[in-house]
Amino acid sequence: MNWGVFEGLLSGVNKYSTAFGRIWLSLVFIFRLLVYLVAAERVWSDDHKDFDCNTRQPGCTNVCFDHFFPVSHIRLWALQLILVTCPSLLVIMHVAYREAKEQRLRETKGDDYRCIYPNPGKKRGGLWWTYLLSLIFKASVDVVFLYIFYRFYRNYTLPRVVKCELPPCPNVVDCFISRPTEKNIFTLFMVVTTCVCVVLNLVEATYLIGKRCCECLQARGGDSRR
Repeated sequence: MNWGVFEGLLSGVNKYSTAFGRIWLSLVFIFRLLVYLVAAERVWSDDHKDFDCNTRQPGCTNVCFDHFFPVSHIRLWALQLILVTCPSLLVIMHVAYREAKEQRLRETKGDDYRCIYPNPGKKRGGLWWTYLLSLIFKASVDVVFLYIFYRFYRNYTLPRVVKCELPPCPNVVDCFISRPTEKNIFTLFMVVTTCVCVVLNLVEATYLIGKRCCECLQARGGDSRR
C-alpha cells in the first residue's frame, strides 16, 4: 500500500469535512480500518482450517462450514469499508472538478475571467448535495451491513458448538468453531463502532440541513427588510 497516496486522500477528506465528518473519519480509520488490518484478519485466518466436526465422513466438514459461514466476517467487513469510504472520495473529486473548471476558464478568458467558485471547497450548490447524499449513502451502507450480519449470525454472536445434519454427514454431528469468544468480542466491537458511525453521519446530515435552513431564513429576512 502506498501510504503517501493514502495520507493525501485522508487529508483531502479531512479538509472538506465538518467537525462531525472529521470525527467520523478518525473513527473509521483508527477503530475500524486499523483494527481490521492489524487484528481481525489474523483472528479469522484459521476459521476454516480449525473448524472441526466429530466425523470422518468426507465432505461433511466443508458442507457444514459453508452452511454456518456463508460469507466470512472479514470479506463482509472489507466490502463494507470500501463502500463506506467511496462517497468521501466523490466529494474530493467534485472539488477537483470545480478547481479544474476554474483553471480552464482562467486560461480561456484571461482578463475577462469572472470567478465562478471563489472557494471551490465550500459546500454550496451541487457540492452541498454531493456531501449530503454521501452522508446518507454511508449511513445506509452501514445499516444494511448491520442487518446482513444480524441475518447471517444471529445476535452478532457465534456459538461454541453447532449441530449439523446436512448431507453427506451420516447423522447429526457436532462442529466446533475456532476461538468463538475472541471472534465475538471483535464482532461486537465492530458493530458498536458501526453504530456510532451511523449516528455521526445522521447528526452531520441534520447539522448541514439545519445550517442551510437558517441561512435561507436569514436571507429572506434581509430581503424583506430591504
